[in-house]
Amino acid sequence: MKGGPLGVLASVYRGEQRIDFPRLWRRAVIGSLVAVVASVASFGLRGVDLGIEFEGGTSWEVPAPGVSVAEARDALRGTGAADAKIQTVGGDTIRVRADVEGPEAVDGVRAALAGLAGVTGNDVSVTTVGPSWGAEITSKARNALIAFFALIAAYIAVRLEWKMAVGALVAVIHDIVVSVGLYSVFQFEITPATVIAFLTIMGYSLYDTIVVYDKVREVVGRVSATGRYTYTEMMNLSLNQVLMRSVNTSITSMVPVASMLVIGSFFLGAVTLQEFAIALLVGIVVGTYSSLFVAAAVVARMKEREPAYVEIAERVRLRGGAAGAGTRTVATDDAVLGEAAAAKRSATARRPNPSPRAASGPARGAIPPRPRKKKKR
Repeated sequence: MKGGPLGVLASVYRGEQRIDFPRLWRRAVIGSLVAVVASVASFGLRGVDLGIEFEGGTSWEVPAPGVSVAEARDALRGTGAADAKIQTVGGDTIRVRADVEGPEAVDGVRAALAGLAGVTGNDVSVTTVGPSWGAEITSKARNALIAFFALIAAYIAVRLEWKMAVGALVAVIHDIVVSVGLYSVFQFEITPATVIAFLTIMGYSLYDTIVVYDKVREVVGRVSATGRYTYTEMMNLSLNQVLMRSVNTSITSMVPVASMLVIGSFFLGAVTLQEFAIALLVGIVVGTYSSLFVAAAVVARMKEREPAYVEIAERVRLRGGAAGAGTRTVATDDAVLGEAAAAKRSATARRPNPSPRAASGPARGAIPPRPRKKKKR
């Protein structure tokens, strides 16, 4: 194509080129199914790395530049924590997580890590969480997620329609499964900060989806009067109109998150910021994708089964349209909206007008004028 990929992107950004979203939906559905299946398979094979706040136990952290995980495991032999989970966080901090019993065992691991890193015992931070507290946090997070889904579904069903509520929930579930699946594949730790990021992801994804749906409702309200465009074609027109708004919103959201990831985690060494920022970055990208390719596709598929749109699709097919093989390309938004305005004017012109005689006649209940007397000859 002229100008190459960058030229195409530039023309799309300027609104000079239309994208055939329904044609891309087929590939997107395959990609989403692969990502969801891979995520679910990773849940079953690798599981998720839940933080100590959810599972309970004891965690030790010590700054140890240049110390490997293998060296830390050798140093812990004989302390009862040789089989503990050991990882390097922030580039120079050793984190050990184990379920040991008794303060003597906890102090033994602390002393071993202090000797390995060449620091005092006070430089080793220790966090202990009981299993009952972790189970309570997990239960509350699950209940909050269920309540969130129920309230959002009710709001969208009342504000728009129930089919759009279904599409939005499918997109949000897709986002969460793929995002958590990425954490499972790379074994990133899921902490309360990560859960907060996931909730933020759901809010962002729903916001982007509702923006798309609101534009769809606006376009359908103006264009459906023509009776010449299927719901999929009107959805395609809506997505082209709202595309750059979604992309620009995503870019402006990603810039501060990327800054937080780079500066906060790599320069300041804040591990919590790293966990939070990674979840947000993944969620913003996946959420933007799902609002355009998952939520929109689900609603278009459901609406095309309504009798009114089935009839329109059949008329389009009989006129030689490509309703069965693809989406007709609309040259400009003004062409469709102008056609909708013309159809509205035509419908107004077909209304019966009152006859001139009736319009010029006396009003009902008015007193008629007195007849003139004839003059005598």
